[in-house]
Amino acid sequence: MSARELVVLGTASQAPTRHRNHNGYLLRWDGHGLLFDPGEGTQRQLTLAGVASSAITHVCLTHFHGDHCLGLPGVLQRLSLDRVTRPVHAHFPASGRVWFDRLRHATPFHDTLDVREHPITADGPVCADPYLEVRRLDHRIESYGYRLVEPDGRRMLPDRLAAAGVHGPAVRELQRTGSLGPVTLEEVSEPRPGQKVAFVMDTRLCDGVHALAAGVDLLVIESTFLDADADLADAYGHLTAGQAGAVAARAGVRTLVLTHFSQRYPDPARFGEEAAAVFDGEVVVAHDLQRVPVPPRR
Repeated sequence: MSARELVVLGTASQAPTRHRNHNGYLLRWDGHGLLFDPGEGTQRQLTLAGVASSAITHVCLTHFHGDHCLGLPGVLQRLSLDRVTRPVHAHFPASGRVWFDRLRHATPFHDTLDVREHPITADGPVCADPYLEVRRLDHRIESYGYRLVEPDGRRMLPDRLAAAGVHGPAVRELQRTGSLGPVTLEEVSEPRPGQKVAFVMDTRLCDGVHALAAGVDLLVIESTFLDADADLADAYGHLTAGQAGAVAARAGVRTLVLTHFSQRYPDPARFGEEAAAVFDGEVVVAHDLQRVPVPPRR
C-alpha cells in the first residue's frame, strides 16, 4: 500500500445517492491520516474501505454545511470507543465553533479522546507537521481550502556518492551535517521538490482556489455542476467540471481528482470529459472507496 494516497470515502454533494455516499476523504501521508469533510456515513465508509479509526490523526473541515460535517460525531465517538490514545487535531473555521461544539458532543458517550482544536481565522499555516496551510474560499458561508506541502529536499546521486567514496552510514551523516570532510551535500545530490496536495471544496472561482492549486501533484476539487449549469454553480457557490479543469491547467497540476457531484447528473463520465477538454493531465472522476496514489516525485 502506498504511504501517500487518497482514500475516497464519499463523493456526493448535498444528498447521497444509491451509489455515492456523502463527502469524506482520507489522505494517508506517511504516518499521518488527514480526514477531510466527513459527511454522514463516514464511519461506515471507513470500515468498507478497510481503514482503522486509529489511522486518523487530523480532521480538517472546510465549512459547516451538513454534507461536509454531519459524520463527525460518529467518527469521534468511534475513535473514543476504539481507545485511540494519541491526539487528534481538528481544524475548522473559527466562525463555526458553535457548530463544532455541537457536533463534538452531539450525544452522551464515554469520551476518552484527546481532541486538539485549531480554529481557523485567516489564510496561512495551521499545522507544522505535516505542513498545512489554508486559503479562504468563496462559498455561501465561511469556507477554507487546505494545501499540504512537503519541504523541498535533496535526492542523493549514487554515482556521485561512489565517486566521492561515501557509502553506508556516512551517507546519512552527510545528509545530516551537509558536509563530510571535503565532500559537500550539493556535490553528490540534486534538488528534490517536495510533494504537494490541495483540497478545494465548495466555492466559486476565486484567488484562494488558484493559490491552493498552484503546482500541486494532486488536486482534489469539487465539480458539483456541468458547464451547462454554470449559472446555477455561481448562484450556489460551486464550480463546474470545466472550471475545475481550467484551474488545474493554469496551476500546473499533475493529477486532478473531481468529486462532490450533484445527484442531477446520472453519467459521471461527463465530468471527466469536460475537465479533460481544457486540462491534459490525468483526470480522475472519483468514486466511493477508490484509492488514488499521490503521483511519485518527478
